[in-house]
Amino acid sequence: MFTVKELQDAHALVSAHVPPTPQHEWPLLSEALDATAIVKHENHAPTGAFKVRGGITFIDWLKRTHPEMEGVITATRGNHGQSQARAAVAMGLRAKIFVPHGNSVEKNAAMRAYGAELIEHGQDFDEAKDEAMRLAASEPLYPVPPFHTELVRGVATYGYELFTAHPDLDVVYVPIGCGSGICGTIAARDALGLDTEIVGVVAEGAPCVKLSVDAGRLVETNEARTFADGTCVRVPVQDAFDIYSTGASHIGAVSDDEIAAAMRLYYAATHNLAEGAGAAALALALQERDRNKGKTVGLILSGGNIDRPLYQTVLEGGTPAA
Repeated sequence: MFTVKELQDAHALVSAHVPPTPQHEWPLLSEALDATAIVKHENHAPTGAFKVRGGITFIDWLKRTHPEMEGVITATRGNHGQSQARAAVAMGLRAKIFVPHGNSVEKNAAMRAYGAELIEHGQDFDEAKDEAMRLAASEPLYPVPPFHTELVRGVATYGYELFTAHPDLDVVYVPIGCGSGICGTIAARDALGLDTEIVGVVAEGAPCVKLSVDAGRLVETNEARTFADGTCVRVPVQDAFDIYSTGASHIGAVSDDEIAAAMRLYYAATHNLAEGAGAAALALALQERDRNKGKTVGLILSGGNIDRPLYQTVLEGGTPAA
């Protein structure tokens, strides 16, 4: 998908705005997995999530190729929207962001703080996305889809950082929503010529990606219900499917209870806050502990943005309602 030079150029651009995030081995996580556990801390990035990288490369591309546009219009559950608003407003552009009703209060507040024009529409991400794309033609705003080469080019820089620091990784677990994260990780692995196994992770309540890979074709679901909102998608993306269906070794599913348990383990073992999607990779690694015994395991902690009441429920031993 990308050459090493293309990744290096993207990394140079992203690094001018986003410092490289750390990758740490945590002994208590390694003990829990019976393996060497390396965490890629995208929760330490500005906006608190990996999406910030794709916003930089996308807006840079937009300014160069579509100078007539006054900004962007897109949909999100929060992290993508923060990324787009942060990058667009910094470049003097508008960012109109659609979210579903009932979206994260704190993610909504963060998007507004970055300068987004926030609009609530629909009952889930896919309904908000459809409305944003429908209205895109009514204003000089570029419609940012949930998956785009320029988004992946930016997101792939975290994989580039991880694999250049740890080329010895046997397997990496990556959460999946619309797919930019796992596709960027696959792109970085392939560009660097590594044979690391990459495993995708979905929530059991939002299984469209796993169902699609298992069926060999796109499979939509009637609903997606999980408190891990970064994975809460009903409709898979064809371009992303074309990459992860062959580039990932398999896709695993974890329950909301397993995600909550992984969030608690992250806090106890590392004192890092992980949102639901951010902990999904660890949840599946724990589920697949036996197959990885003695290996070096990478975990993408993709973000740490979760509303305080939900996190309080998790730390008290519960699982937030979907």
